[in-house]
Amino acid sequence: MQIKVPTRRFGRTQINMPILSVGGMRFQQSWTDLSINAIENKNQWELEAVLEHAKAHGLHHIETARHYGSSELQLGLAMQKVDDSERIIQTKIPPRDDASEFERELELSFQKLNCKRIDLLAIHGLNLDEHLDQTIRPGGCLEVVRKWQSRGLIGHVGFSTHAATDLIIKAIETNEFDYVNLHWYFIFQDNEPAIKAANKLDLGVFIISPTDKGGHLHSPSPDLLKLCSPLHPIVFNDLFCLQDKRIHTISIGVDSPANFKKHLEAVDLLNTSMELIPIIQKRLLYASRVALGSKWLSTWKVGLPSWNETPGEINIPVLLWLYNLMESWGMENYAKTRYRLLGQANHWFPGANADHLDQEVCENDLKEALYRSPWQDEIPNLLRKLKYHLGGDSIKRLSGT
Repeated sequence: MQIKVPTRRFGRTQINMPILSVGGMRFQQSWTDLSINAIENKNQWELEAVLEHAKAHGLHHIETARHYGSSELQLGLAMQKVDDSERIIQTKIPPRDDASEFERELELSFQKLNCKRIDLLAIHGLNLDEHLDQTIRPGGCLEVVRKWQSRGLIGHVGFSTHAATDLIIKAIETNEFDYVNLHWYFIFQDNEPAIKAANKLDLGVFIISPTDKGGHLHSPSPDLLKLCSPLHPIVFNDLFCLQDKRIHTISIGVDSPANFKKHLEAVDLLNTSMELIPIIQKRLLYASRVALGSKWLSTWKVGLPSWNETPGEINIPVLLWLYNLMESWGMENYAKTRYRLLGQANHWFPGANADHLDQEVCENDLKEALYRSPWQDEIPNLLRKLKYHLGGDSIKRLSGT
């Protein structure tokens, strides 16, 4: 029997949202805008197959972004070939200091998508205070959105974010948004207070990239595979997210119909095997405690300076989080990717890695910044360990990483 994805009420939008959403960051042919003539048939046929598969299983929500290269254009072409009367279209546009520039990008999104209405528009990458100001101030980007909403061209407005939790809550509490796209999954639960704030104001909650940013679960470490057994880590993480009814949908990045398989397995297990989740979670936490010790796990975050308060802008909280993942569950490949992205992704993933330790940054200066940490003396050597195991050529950010 074919699995049909159930829906949840998407907060105040009242949309019946499928609990799995089709993310459009991977199916594009190019990370730059292309002309229609440059789109290759093979690539477009694959996207049409994705939309057919999504429709058959009830995944009616398709989300993309203005700066996902050729994604909007290809999606616009494919939607003409694959009709879906229940389709929910979402795109995302970054805030701009000049609201007229934001409006030009909005016009371009409509043109590329070739649609008469966008059901869900997100302010993309609301990561800094200045982005929030550009959005909500008089004459800002949100005034443009309200104008288009009054003409029936846009349904609901939300925001996507990689910001610190405090800023996410600040944006939610403006009460100007109907939904939020944010990061939260098993290996990263720091945004729990933001989910609580969104739930209080009845915002829709959309989880970004639980498979890729949630640990490269498409290529999990052997340790993670063993610890999540009998579930695949993708299935475990999907169920971990979806067991929380405050979570309305999670994004699955796809570039072929085969990418749906594990996520549909999770949906099939949603009401029958939820007792497995606490067992696996307990097993994972035990492995972490054995590897790192209870004292470290309960105190490693205490007194850490933010990246912009640290010599060389070293992002110590993120680096120690990566250390924990590597030591607990063997997630070295994931840690390596994220480590090498630090310093390359500006406000999307701020701060620097530890490569400059013992060069531009000396241990004494680092310890001075760590004066509030109970692990002041140990952390420099942990950073050296990361530098040794994870350092190498930097990785450039893909749009929306």
